[in-house]
Amino acid sequence: MIIDPAEALPGRDKPIRISAVHAVSGRSMAPPFPEGHGEIVLGLGCFWGAERLFWQLPGVHVTAVGYAGGVTPNPTYEETCTGRTGHAEVVQVIYDPHEIDLDTLLRVFWEAHDPTQGMRQGNDVGSQYRSAIYASDDSQLATAKRSRDVYQDSLTQAGRGQITTEIAPLKTFYLAEEYHQQYLHKNPGGYCGLKGTGVSCPIG
Repeated sequence: MIIDPAEALPGRDKPIRISAVHAVSGRSMAPPFPEGHGEIVLGLGCFWGAERLFWQLPGVHVTAVGYAGGVTPNPTYEETCTGRTGHAEVVQVIYDPHEIDLDTLLRVFWEAHDPTQGMRQGNDVGSQYRSAIYASDDSQLATAKRSRDVYQDSLTQAGRGQITTEIAPLKTFYLAEEYHQQYLHKNPGGYCGLKGTGVSCPIG
């Protein structure tokens, strides 16, 4: 557990209200999603650049940024940045498995950031920036763990450190505020902190 639940911020009963319309595709970021589509939630540092990375992939139906992995219900961005919610900044990826498989999504995830940094990603420091995979079922969980082991072998051969990525079942994904959704589409010159290790991941 990232934080003692007794020390977490209380949050709120009602979710943050947003339009839930994806600014790039026009699709709904809220369920229900098309039948047969998969869901995985990924944390790889600041969620602005991370979301753009995934909405550009063929086979991804829709993306949304938000918070997961912590304790506080319906947190705000400001609360998450205190480190007292336990949540990570994450991207929810809804995808068509007939067009893009989970291994491909995980390869993009591993290669786009440095999963060995613990509670940070580059200059972004704090538990909200940790590397994380939240799986929606047991099969995804097993695939994620297998991909981690494969990538660890590649990192070790390249002289890099141990993967610190949290891999766990998805409990709840909380949508972030409207201005964070598709941020780099709305602000093309905005900050993107994505930086990989330069080590390729041999899956997907």
